[in-house]
Amino acid sequence: VPRRNVVRMGLFGLGVPEIAVIAGVAAVLFGPSKLPDLGKGLGRTVKSFQTAAKEFESELKTELKDEEKEGKLEGEKEKEAAAKVEEGEKKVEEKKVEEK
Repeated sequence: VPRRNVVRMGLFGLGVPEIAVIAGVAAVLFGPSKLPDLGKGLGRTVKSFQTAAKEFESELKTELKDEEKEGKLEGEKEKEAAAKVEEGEKKVEEKKVEEK
């Protein structure tokens, strides 16, 4: 039975080893006392990006729905106009037949 290589990605597509290395470097650079504050700041930043992305996505979907509705209305108007033209052509033909 062949083995499957399962890669589990964590935060930002990084695996656990990469996150551990980054945390270690951050601990050396900033000191362990500042790490909680940095983590909170990073968490807030990530959350704000996620919120902005969700808002953008929902607004984009709303705009697309509005454009679809407008397109359908325009299509219906075109059909109505075509039907009126056909009616007019039929009336003209009927008058020609009556005149003969």
